[in-house]
Amino acid sequence: MDIKSNKINGANAEITATISTDEVSANVEKIAKQLSKTANVQGFRKGKVPVAVIKQQYGQKLVEDAESESLRQVLNQGLDELGIKNEELIGEPTISKFDKSDDKIEVAIKIATRPAIELGDVDACTPDFKKPEIKDKDVTARIKELAEGQAPLESVKRNRKMKEGDTAVIDFEGFLDGEAFDGGAAQGHELLLGSGQFIPGFEDQLIGVKRDEEVEINVTFPENYGSDKLAGKPVMFKVKVNDIKVKGEVEIDDELAKKFLPGDEEANLEKLTSEVKKAMEQEELGKLYNEELKPKLLEKLVDSLNFDLPDFVVEQEIDMAVNKKAREMSEDEINELRENADKLKELRETFRDEAARSVKATFIIDALAQDMGVSVNEQELMQTIYFEAMQMGQDPQKVYEQYKEAGYLPAVQMSMVEDRVLTTLLNKKIEE
Repeated sequence: MDIKSNKINGANAEITATISTDEVSANVEKIAKQLSKTANVQGFRKGKVPVAVIKQQYGQKLVEDAESESLRQVLNQGLDELGIKNEELIGEPTISKFDKSDDKIEVAIKIATRPAIELGDVDACTPDFKKPEIKDKDVTARIKELAEGQAPLESVKRNRKMKEGDTAVIDFEGFLDGEAFDGGAAQGHELLLGSGQFIPGFEDQLIGVKRDEEVEINVTFPENYGSDKLAGKPVMFKVKVNDIKVKGEVEIDDELAKKFLPGDEEANLEKLTSEVKKAMEQEELGKLYNEELKPKLLEKLVDSLNFDLPDFVVEQEIDMAVNKKAREMSEDEINELRENADKLKELRETFRDEAARSVKATFIIDALAQDMGVSVNEQELMQTIYFEAMQMGQDPQKVYEQYKEAGYLPAVQMSMVEDRVLTTLLNKKIEE
């Protein structure tokens, strides 16, 4: 077996070989002998089946298995010559050539390895920045906003016209084509005007209505409404305003602080102010990180670190970009790409640079995570997905299972690792 191994660069290699038919035949003989000891063939005792019968029984399958065994031998010897361990491989080796003739098989196997990355001084890539400053007036405004959230609703004394920001206490019943529909009625419902809780137009038509007044409100359900019977349909609601409520006054004092700092025996307004200021600083810092500094840092790392990329990973990234583009194309445009290989190749090349940068960024983050000991375990991944689902008012278990079935979990996990790596690097550069 004539084998040649070629290390193309730091992430790609190719193994070529010429396999003689004699070598394939020897493998056929070996596999047939092994199979004769275990195969069940009618008319023969187990373990006593003649090799000739095995060959007759399994024929072409034996040849295919023998060729596969020869390929494994080529791969293993080639990896030994290259000094590459199996655990260093990325993805499955690709057979790029398999030409059979009467006396030989010429093969080529492409392999990819995890690139070696010299991280160097990554701190030099981290931009200098100052920690955001929070003004006292903004802290005061936030505490006032928090206090208003705790304020009880109180009925207005004077019967006036309602305005945005008021809470209307209403009885209502909805009618479709003159008949009441299921789920369209309630009594004593508290509706904050301007909140957008109800169908578009419903709350607007309550502006200017007074307590004890009855009105008819005409609206149209959205086309994407959950009920097919109501989606896109015009309906009428009979509404009676029972009361008008507004937020009462809340004292901003030590007692309020105790409500927001439960379990803290030393809670007071000064401490609440300090905690709110810290929280606002973290909010602004997070905004600065996510909108400006993290993208800038990652781009700098990609520009500064040079290493070879596995070809097939870049091609996979291009595949995804082309597929995404195809979803935006007309059927005629897609057919043109199918019929014109040059045009498809030209389209693929338009995505190559961006695909390479994306793949490069992924390997950089992976290398940094290993160097810094950053990881995200399954429990943390699940908690993050659950939290975001609950914020969106969705069933967290159902969302998690959907992500799992769709194969999204690794991408979410990698995104979390990236966030932690970049955050750690930026935290080291904070200027107070």
